Amino acid sequence: MACFSRIISFSVLFLLVALACEARVLLQTPGFVQTRNTQFILNGSPFFFNGFNSYWMMKVAADPSQRSKVSDVFSQAAAARLSVCRTWAFNDGGSQALQVSPGVYDGRVFQGLDFVIAEARKNGVRLILSLSNNYKDFGGRPQYVSWARNAGALVNSDDDFYTNVVVKGYYKNHVKKVLTRINTITRVAYKDDPTIMAWELINEPRCQVDYSGKTLNGWIQDMASFVKSIDSNHLLTVGMEGFYGDSMPEKKAINPGYQVGTDFISNHLIKEIDFTTIHAYPDIWLSGKDDSSQMAFMQRWLASHLTDSETIIKKPMIFSEFGKSSKDPGYSLSARDSFLNAVYTNIYNSARSGGVGGGLVWQVMADGMQSYDDGYEIVLSQNPSTSSLITQQSNKMIALDHV
Repeated sequence: MACFSRIISFSVLFLLVALACEARVLLQTPGFVQTRNTQFILNGSPFFFNGFNSYWMMKVAADPSQRSKVSDVFSQAAAARLSVCRTWAFNDGGSQALQVSPGVYDGRVFQGLDFVIAEARKNGVRLILSLSNNYKDFGGRPQYVSWARNAGALVNSDDDFYTNVVVKGYYKNHVKKVLTRINTITRVAYKDDPTIMAWELINEPRCQVDYSGKTLNGWIQDMASFVKSIDSNHLLTVGMEGFYGDSMPEKKAINPGYQVGTDFISNHLIKEIDFTTIHAYPDIWLSGKDDSSQMAFMQRWLASHLTDSETIIKKPMIFSEFGKSSKDPGYSLSARDSFLNAVYTNIYNSARSGGVGGGLVWQVMADGMQSYDDGYEIVLSQNPSTSSLITQQSNKMIALDHV
Protein backbone atom coordinates (compact mmCIF):
# COMPACT_ATOMS: atom_id res chain seq x y z
CA MET A 1 0.00 0.00 0.00
CA ALA A 2 2.83 2.35 0.96
CA CYS A 3 4.60 1.39 -2.25
CA PHE A 4 1.45 2.09 -4.25
CA SER A 5 1.15 5.48 -2.53
CA ARG A 6 4.73 6.32 -3.49
CA ILE A 7 3.95 5.35 -7.07
CA ILE A 8 0.90 7.61 -7.02
CA SER A 9 2.97 10.41 -5.48
CA PHE A 10 5.67 10.05 -8.10
CA SER A 11 3.01 9.91 -10.84
CA VAL A 12 1.36 13.07 -9.57
CA LEU A 13 4.75 14.80 -9.28
CA PHE A 14 5.67 13.74 -12.81
CA LEU A 15 2.33 15.01 -14.09
CA LEU A 16 2.79 18.35 -12.36
CA VAL A 17 6.29 18.75 -13.77
CA ALA A 18 5.03 17.82 -17.25
CA LEU A 19 2.19 20.34 -16.99
CA ALA A 20 4.59 23.01 -15.78
CA CYS A 21 6.91 22.34 -18.71
CA GLU A 22 3.99 22.41 -21.13
CA ALA A 23 2.76 25.67 -19.66
CA ARG A 24 6.24 27.11 -20.05
CA VAL A 25 6.28 26.10 -23.71
CA LEU A 26 2.82 27.54 -24.31
CA LEU A 27 3.75 30.80 -22.58
CA GLN A 28 6.94 31.22 -24.59
CA THR A 29 6.64 33.95 -27.18
CA PRO A 30 8.59 33.66 -30.41
CA GLY A 31 11.57 35.98 -30.74
CA PHE A 32 11.62 39.18 -32.73
CA VAL A 33 13.08 38.94 -36.22
CA GLN A 34 16.37 40.86 -36.30
CA THR A 35 19.14 41.53 -38.80
CA ARG A 36 22.83 40.71 -38.77
CA ASN A 37 24.81 42.22 -41.63
CA THR A 38 22.90 41.14 -44.78
CA GLN A 39 20.80 38.41 -43.16
CA PHE A 40 17.57 38.22 -41.25
CA ILE A 41 18.00 36.45 -37.92
CA LEU A 42 15.47 34.69 -35.68
CA ASN A 43 16.54 33.44 -32.26
CA GLY A 44 20.17 33.63 -33.32
CA SER A 45 19.79 31.64 -36.56
CA PRO A 46 19.31 32.72 -40.20
CA PHE A 47 15.69 33.35 -41.13
CA PHE A 48 14.63 32.71 -44.73
CA PHE A 49 11.02 32.71 -45.82
CA ASN A 50 8.46 32.67 -48.57
CA GLY A 51 5.56 35.06 -48.13
CA PHE A 52 2.64 36.93 -49.62
CA ASN A 53 0.71 40.17 -49.76
CA SER A 54 -2.92 40.43 -48.62
CA TYR A 55 -3.47 44.17 -48.23
CA TRP A 56 -7.22 43.84 -47.64
CA MET A 57 -7.20 41.91 -44.37
CA MET A 58 -8.02 44.63 -41.84
CA LYS A 59 -10.86 46.04 -43.93
CA VAL A 60 -12.47 42.63 -44.39
CA ALA A 61 -11.94 41.64 -40.73
CA ALA A 62 -13.69 44.83 -39.59
CA ASP A 63 -16.91 42.94 -40.40
CA PRO A 64 -17.04 39.93 -38.03
CA SER A 65 -19.22 38.03 -40.49
CA GLN A 66 -16.38 38.16 -43.05
CA ARG A 67 -13.50 37.20 -40.76
CA SER A 68 -13.52 33.62 -41.97
CA LYS A 69 -11.90 34.91 -45.18
CA VAL A 70 -8.89 36.09 -43.19
CA SER A 71 -8.78 32.81 -41.27
CA ASP A 72 -9.01 30.82 -44.51
CA VAL A 73 -6.10 32.67 -46.10
CA PHE A 74 -3.87 32.25 -43.06
CA SER A 75 -4.78 28.57 -42.80
CA GLN A 76 -4.06 27.95 -46.49
CA ALA A 77 -0.89 30.00 -46.26
CA ALA A 78 0.32 27.94 -43.31
CA ALA A 79 -0.40 24.76 -45.27
CA ALA A 80 1.77 26.15 -48.08
CA ARG A 81 4.41 27.01 -45.43
CA LEU A 82 4.16 30.71 -46.21
CA SER A 83 5.53 32.43 -43.12
CA VAL A 84 5.40 36.20 -43.80
CA CYS A 85 2.41 38.32 -44.82
CA ARG A 86 2.46 42.00 -45.76
CA THR A 87 -0.76 43.92 -45.14
CA TRP A 88 -2.11 47.42 -44.45
CA ALA A 89 -2.33 48.99 -40.98
CA PHE A 90 -4.06 52.06 -42.39
CA ASN A 91 -7.31 53.13 -44.01
CA ASP A 92 -7.66 56.89 -43.94
CA GLY A 93 -11.07 58.48 -44.53
CA GLY A 94 -13.62 56.99 -46.93
CA SER A 95 -15.40 53.66 -46.60
CA GLN A 96 -14.71 51.56 -43.50
CA ALA A 97 -11.90 53.89 -42.46
CA LEU A 98 -9.60 53.04 -39.58
CA GLN A 99 -8.71 56.72 -39.18
CA VAL A 100 -11.98 58.54 -39.84
CA SER A 101 -10.38 61.97 -39.44
CA PRO A 102 -7.04 63.07 -37.94
CA GLY A 103 -6.70 61.30 -34.60
CA VAL A 104 -10.24 59.87 -34.70
CA TYR A 105 -10.43 56.08 -35.07
CA ASP A 106 -13.17 53.52 -35.62
CA GLY A 107 -12.73 50.94 -32.86
CA ARG A 108 -14.54 48.32 -34.92
CA VAL A 109 -11.91 48.56 -37.68
CA PHE A 110 -9.07 48.51 -35.15
CA GLN A 111 -10.55 45.30 -33.76
CA GLY A 112 -10.37 43.95 -37.30
CA LEU A 113 -6.61 44.58 -37.27
CA ASP A 114 -6.42 42.98 -33.82
CA PHE A 115 -8.05 39.90 -35.34
CA VAL A 116 -5.60 39.82 -38.26
CA ILE A 117 -2.62 39.87 -35.90
CA ALA A 118 -4.17 37.22 -33.64
CA GLU A 119 -4.91 34.92 -36.60
CA ALA A 120 -1.41 35.37 -37.99
CA ARG A 121 0.01 34.42 -34.61
CA LYS A 122 -2.23 31.36 -34.42
CA ASN A 123 -1.00 30.16 -37.82
CA GLY A 124 2.69 30.90 -37.34
CA VAL A 125 2.74 33.76 -39.85
CA ARG A 126 4.67 36.97 -39.23
CA LEU A 127 3.42 40.33 -40.45
CA ILE A 128 4.92 43.32 -42.20
CA LEU A 129 2.50 46.16 -41.46
CA SER A 130 2.47 49.20 -43.73
CA LEU A 131 1.50 52.50 -42.09
CA SER A 132 0.38 54.59 -45.07
CA ASN A 133 0.00 54.68 -48.84
CA ASN A 134 1.46 56.75 -51.63
CA TYR A 135 -1.82 56.51 -53.53
CA LYS A 136 -5.42 57.57 -52.86
CA ASP A 137 -6.46 53.96 -52.29
CA PHE A 138 -7.22 53.56 -48.58
CA GLY A 139 -6.63 57.32 -48.17
CA GLY A 140 -2.88 57.64 -48.12
CA ARG A 141 -0.95 60.83 -48.94
CA PRO A 142 -3.88 62.51 -50.74
CA GLN A 143 -6.16 62.11 -47.71
CA TYR A 144 -3.58 63.48 -45.26
CA VAL A 145 -2.98 66.54 -47.46
CA SER A 146 -6.74 67.04 -47.89
CA TRP A 147 -7.24 66.95 -44.13
CA ALA A 148 -4.50 69.55 -43.68
CA ARG A 149 -5.94 71.79 -46.40
CA ASN A 150 -9.38 71.61 -44.81
CA ALA A 151 -7.77 72.60 -41.49
CA GLY A 152 -6.33 75.75 -43.09
CA ALA A 153 -2.78 74.56 -43.77
CA LEU A 154 -1.01 75.98 -46.83
CA VAL A 155 -0.52 72.93 -49.03
CA ASN A 156 -0.18 72.83 -52.80
CA SER A 157 0.13 69.19 -53.76
CA ASP A 158 0.22 65.66 -52.37
CA ASP A 159 4.01 65.98 -52.18
CA ASP A 160 3.54 68.38 -49.25
CA PHE A 161 2.91 65.18 -47.29
CA TYR A 162 6.69 64.97 -46.91
CA THR A 163 7.36 68.55 -45.78
CA ASN A 164 4.27 70.21 -44.25
CA VAL A 165 4.40 70.36 -40.46
CA VAL A 166 0.67 69.76 -40.01
CA VAL A 167 0.63 66.74 -42.30
CA LYS A 168 3.72 65.24 -40.69
CA GLY A 169 2.06 65.71 -37.31
CA TYR A 170 -1.00 63.78 -38.51
CA TYR A 171 1.22 60.95 -39.73
CA LYS A 172 3.21 60.77 -36.49
CA ASN A 173 -0.01 60.64 -34.48
CA HIS A 174 -1.15 57.67 -36.58
CA VAL A 175 2.18 55.90 -36.09
CA LYS A 176 1.98 56.35 -32.33
CA LYS A 177 -1.66 55.22 -32.24
CA VAL A 178 -0.89 51.98 -34.11
CA LEU A 179 2.38 51.10 -32.41
CA THR A 180 1.01 51.60 -28.90
CA ARG A 181 -2.30 49.84 -29.61
CA ILE A 182 -3.08 47.01 -27.16
CA ASN A 183 -4.63 44.10 -29.03
CA THR A 184 -8.11 43.38 -27.66
CA ILE A 185 -7.70 39.66 -28.40
CA THR A 186 -4.10 38.88 -27.40
CA ARG A 187 -3.78 41.73 -24.86
CA VAL A 188 -0.29 42.42 -26.24
CA ALA A 189 0.72 45.91 -27.38
CA TYR A 190 1.58 45.95 -31.08
CA LYS A 191 5.05 47.31 -30.31
CA ASP A 192 5.68 44.30 -28.04
CA ASP A 193 4.29 41.58 -30.32
CA PRO A 194 6.84 39.34 -32.13
CA THR A 195 4.07 38.30 -34.54
CA ILE A 196 4.86 41.59 -36.25
CA MET A 197 8.11 41.20 -38.16
CA ALA A 198 8.46 44.79 -39.32
CA TRP A 199 6.86 48.17 -39.84
CA GLU A 200 6.81 49.83 -43.25
CA LEU A 201 6.64 53.64 -43.35
CA ILE A 202 4.63 53.93 -46.56
CA ASN A 203 3.70 51.74 -49.51
CA GLU A 204 5.59 52.76 -52.65
CA PRO A 205 6.54 56.36 -51.80
CA ARG A 206 6.96 58.72 -54.73
CA CYS A 207 7.65 62.46 -54.99
CA GLN A 208 7.00 64.35 -58.22
CA VAL A 209 8.40 67.71 -57.11
CA ASP A 210 11.84 66.28 -56.41
CA TYR A 211 13.07 63.34 -58.47
CA SER A 212 16.47 63.35 -56.77
CA GLY A 213 15.24 61.49 -53.68
CA LYS A 214 16.45 64.20 -51.27
CA THR A 215 12.98 65.38 -50.17
CA LEU A 216 11.96 61.85 -49.41
CA ASN A 217 15.26 61.26 -47.62
CA GLY A 218 14.50 64.03 -45.12
CA TRP A 219 11.04 62.62 -44.44
CA ILE A 220 12.35 59.06 -43.98
CA GLN A 221 14.99 60.24 -41.51
CA ASP A 222 12.39 62.11 -39.48
CA MET A 223 9.80 59.34 -39.44
CA ALA A 224 12.23 56.46 -38.99
CA SER A 225 13.70 58.14 -35.92
CA PHE A 226 10.19 58.72 -34.58
CA VAL A 227 9.18 55.07 -35.06
CA LYS A 228 12.33 53.82 -33.34
CA SER A 229 11.77 56.21 -30.42
CA ILE A 230 8.50 54.37 -29.71
CA ASP A 231 9.41 50.83 -30.75
CA SER A 232 12.95 49.48 -30.59
CA ASN A 233 11.82 45.85 -30.87
CA HIS A 234 10.74 45.70 -34.48
CA LEU A 235 12.51 46.06 -37.79
CA LEU A 236 11.67 49.04 -39.98
CA THR A 237 11.75 49.59 -43.72
CA VAL A 238 10.64 52.35 -46.07
CA GLY A 239 8.34 50.45 -48.45
CA MET A 240 10.13 51.34 -51.67
CA GLU A 241 9.85 49.91 -55.18
CA GLY A 242 13.58 50.31 -55.78
CA PHE A 243 13.87 53.23 -58.19
CA TYR A 244 17.31 54.81 -58.20
CA GLY A 245 17.92 58.53 -57.69
CA ASP A 246 20.74 61.07 -57.84
CA SER A 247 23.17 59.77 -55.21
CA MET A 248 24.70 57.40 -57.76
CA PRO A 249 23.64 58.75 -61.19
CA GLU A 250 25.03 55.76 -63.10
CA LYS A 251 22.49 53.53 -61.35
CA LYS A 252 19.57 55.38 -62.96
CA ALA A 253 20.18 53.38 -66.15
CA ILE A 254 18.71 50.37 -64.29
CA ASN A 255 15.35 52.17 -63.85
CA PRO A 256 12.63 51.33 -66.39
CA GLY A 257 13.11 54.64 -68.21
CA TYR A 258 12.08 57.12 -65.51
CA GLN A 259 12.48 58.24 -61.89
CA VAL A 260 9.81 58.58 -59.20
CA GLY A 261 11.48 60.73 -56.55
CA THR A 262 13.12 57.97 -54.55
CA ASP A 263 16.77 57.02 -54.20
CA PHE A 264 17.20 53.33 -53.41
CA ILE A 265 20.74 53.86 -52.15
CA SER A 266 20.52 56.96 -49.96
CA ASN A 267 17.00 56.26 -48.69
CA HIS A 268 18.05 52.86 -47.35
CA LEU A 269 21.40 54.01 -45.95
CA ILE A 270 19.53 55.83 -43.16
CA LYS A 271 20.64 54.18 -39.93
CA GLU A 272 17.15 53.50 -38.56
CA ILE A 273 16.11 51.62 -41.72
CA ASP A 274 16.88 47.94 -41.16
CA PHE A 275 16.40 46.35 -44.57
CA THR A 276 15.79 47.19 -48.21
CA THR A 277 12.81 46.33 -50.40
CA ILE A 278 12.06 46.21 -54.08
CA HIS A 279 8.87 45.74 -56.07
CA ALA A 280 8.74 44.79 -59.74
CA TYR A 281 5.91 44.97 -62.26
CA PRO A 282 7.55 44.73 -65.67
CA ASP A 283 4.13 43.97 -67.19
CA ILE A 284 3.16 47.55 -66.21
CA TRP A 285 6.51 49.35 -66.31
CA LEU A 286 7.46 47.79 -69.68
CA SER A 287 3.98 47.15 -71.03
CA GLY A 288 5.06 47.33 -74.67
CA LYS A 289 7.77 44.69 -74.30
CA ASP A 290 7.44 40.93 -74.77
CA ASP A 291 7.66 38.38 -71.93
CA SER A 292 11.34 37.62 -72.45
CA SER A 293 12.27 41.31 -72.31
CA GLN A 294 10.20 41.78 -69.17
CA MET A 295 11.83 38.78 -67.51
CA ALA A 296 15.30 40.03 -68.48
CA PHE A 297 14.45 43.34 -66.81
CA MET A 298 13.22 41.50 -63.71
CA GLN A 299 16.50 39.60 -63.43
CA ARG A 300 18.60 42.78 -63.86
CA TRP A 301 16.42 44.63 -61.33
CA LEU A 302 16.84 41.91 -58.71
CA ALA A 303 20.56 41.40 -59.34
CA SER A 304 21.39 45.11 -59.22
CA HIS A 305 19.51 45.75 -56.00
CA LEU A 306 20.87 42.63 -54.36
CA THR A 307 24.42 43.71 -55.14
CA ASP A 308 23.77 47.22 -53.84
CA SER A 309 22.09 45.92 -50.68
CA GLU A 310 25.04 43.64 -49.97
CA THR A 311 27.98 45.84 -50.93
CA ILE A 312 26.86 49.47 -50.50
CA ILE A 313 23.92 49.51 -48.10
CA LYS A 314 25.02 46.34 -46.27
CA LYS A 315 21.54 45.34 -45.17
CA PRO A 316 19.27 42.39 -46.09
CA MET A 317 16.65 42.72 -48.82
CA ILE A 318 13.08 41.53 -49.39
CA PHE A 319 11.51 41.25 -52.83
CA SER A 320 8.24 42.48 -51.38
CA GLU A 321 5.93 42.71 -54.41
CA PHE A 322 5.82 40.83 -57.69
CA GLY A 323 3.17 39.07 -59.72
CA LYS A 324 1.64 38.51 -63.13
CA SER A 325 -1.78 39.87 -64.00
CA SER A 326 -4.57 37.95 -65.70
CA LYS A 327 -5.23 41.24 -67.56
CA ASP A 328 -1.89 41.01 -69.38
CA PRO A 329 -2.07 40.22 -73.12
CA GLY A 330 -1.67 36.52 -73.76
CA TYR A 331 -2.14 35.61 -70.10
CA SER A 332 -2.64 31.99 -69.11
CA LEU A 333 -2.35 30.13 -65.84
CA SER A 334 0.69 28.28 -67.15
CA ALA A 335 2.28 31.60 -68.15
CA ARG A 336 1.77 32.90 -64.62
CA ASP A 337 3.23 29.73 -63.11
CA SER A 338 6.20 29.97 -65.45
CA PHE A 339 6.75 33.60 -64.44
CA LEU A 340 6.50 32.85 -60.72
CA ASN A 341 8.82 29.88 -61.08
CA ALA A 342 11.44 32.06 -62.76
CA VAL A 343 11.15 34.75 -60.06
CA TYR A 344 11.26 32.16 -57.27
CA THR A 345 14.35 30.56 -58.79
CA ASN A 346 16.09 33.94 -58.86
CA ILE A 347 15.08 34.66 -55.26
CA TYR A 348 16.26 31.24 -54.06
CA ASN A 349 19.60 31.48 -55.84
CA SER A 350 20.09 34.96 -54.41
CA ALA A 351 19.10 33.81 -50.92
CA ARG A 352 21.76 31.09 -51.01
CA SER A 353 24.34 33.88 -50.95
CA GLY A 354 22.58 35.33 -47.90
CA GLY A 355 21.42 38.70 -49.24
CA VAL A 356 17.71 38.10 -49.86
CA GLY A 357 15.49 37.00 -47.00
CA GLY A 358 12.58 36.03 -49.21
CA GLY A 359 9.85 37.17 -51.58
CA LEU A 360 6.23 38.24 -51.12
CA VAL A 361 3.96 37.46 -54.06
CA TRP A 362 1.15 39.90 -54.88
CA GLN A 363 -1.44 38.81 -53.84
CA VAL A 364 -3.30 36.00 -52.01
CA MET A 365 -7.07 36.11 -51.51
CA ALA A 366 -9.87 33.94 -50.20
CA ASP A 367 -12.72 32.51 -52.22
CA GLY A 368 -15.62 34.93 -52.81
CA MET A 369 -13.60 38.14 -52.91
CA GLN A 370 -14.18 39.14 -56.53
CA SER A 371 -14.68 42.80 -55.59
CA TYR A 372 -11.00 42.93 -54.61
CA ASP A 373 -9.71 41.32 -57.81
CA ASP A 374 -6.95 43.31 -59.50
CA GLY A 375 -5.76 40.66 -61.94
CA TYR A 376 -2.94 39.45 -59.69
CA GLU A 377 -5.12 37.57 -57.20
CA ILE A 378 -4.26 34.00 -56.24
CA VAL A 379 -6.75 31.80 -54.39
CA LEU A 380 -4.61 28.94 -53.15
CA SER A 381 -7.53 26.53 -52.75
CA GLN A 382 -8.62 27.10 -56.37
CA ASN A 383 -5.21 27.14 -58.07
CA PRO A 384 -3.49 23.81 -57.27
CA SER A 385 -0.61 24.27 -59.75
CA THR A 386 0.24 27.73 -58.40
CA SER A 387 -0.24 26.55 -54.82
CA SER A 388 2.14 23.66 -55.43
CA LEU A 389 4.73 26.01 -56.91
CA ILE A 390 4.45 28.33 -53.90
CA THR A 391 4.76 25.42 -51.45
CA GLN A 392 7.88 24.14 -53.21
CA GLN A 393 9.46 27.58 -52.90
CA SER A 394 8.52 27.75 -49.22
CA ASN A 395 10.19 24.40 -48.55
CA LYS A 396 13.35 25.42 -50.40
CA MET A 397 13.61 28.72 -48.52
CA ILE A 398 12.97 27.13 -45.13
CA ALA A 399 15.65 24.52 -45.85
CA LEU A 400 18.21 27.36 -46.13
CA ASP A 401 17.70 28.05 -42.41
CA HIS A 402 19.66 24.88 -41.72
CA VAL A 403 22.38 25.14 -44.36
